[in-house]
Amino acid sequence: MPALKRQSRYGQPWTRRELILAFDLYCRIPFRKTKASNPWVQQLAALVGRSPASVARKLGNFGAFDPQLQRENISGLTHTSRQDREIWDEFHNDWNALVYAAYKIRHSMGAGLVEQEPDLIQPRGPSERLQPAKQRVHQSFFRQAVLSSYEWRCCITGIPVPECLVASHIIPWSKDEHRRADPTNGLCLSATFDRLFDAGLISISDQLTVQLSTTLKKSRDARTSALLSVYDSVPVMRPRRFLPALDAIRWHRQNVFLG
Repeated sequence: MPALKRQSRYGQPWTRRELILAFDLYCRIPFRKTKASNPWVQQLAALVGRSPASVARKLGNFGAFDPQLQRENISGLTHTSRQDREIWDEFHNDWNALVYAAYKIRHSMGAGLVEQEPDLIQPRGPSERLQPAKQRVHQSFFRQAVLSSYEWRCCITGIPVPECLVASHIIPWSKDEHRRADPTNGLCLSATFDRLFDAGLISISDQLTVQLSTTLKKSRDARTSALLSVYDSVPVMRPRRFLPALDAIRWHRQNVFLG
């Protein structure tokens, strides 16, 4: 979608609407790509009438509040505003509200969904019965936030092929709609491991290691053993942001994992 040209707001304070759009984008792209040269930063800059450098700085401001970056000794920009903190506090644990607020603002400005790459693998199950627009808004944000946080690699196998990757919900949409857009309720998995996870044949420990079900461990099929047993108790790749929530992975072990 071509970027929309807006009247320049250079030097003017950021509005709440602009900050919501900036935080939405912050969650969708890796922090190391929050640069003025990023096409998605440039698209947002054109939409809100600011320079790409201004947008990149604002994304860096949000990075100053990110606990995951702090754990990795990565600091965002320090010149944050009170409004920056207010937006972070309001939406950081209310992802559904962020997704809809950003979507409504973009729609009112004549822009569509933020698209980084095709949603190649669609979510399955009861959530597909949601109205298409509502489903796609959440699906787009969740997929981009989860996959970018793992830098487009399966957290178990390390496969970096986008066509094979799924933003897998730890707690399914049908069980907790409040967390349907929550990236801490997600894992980046290859399609095969996504199906194994959904079926309860694998899970994740509190220490973020892979757990194989008894069914897989006892399999006498040589190919199954060769392909899957090597991952038993192996640490998953940790995301750069949005670390999987412990309560979510415990829920999966208690309610889905076959043990």
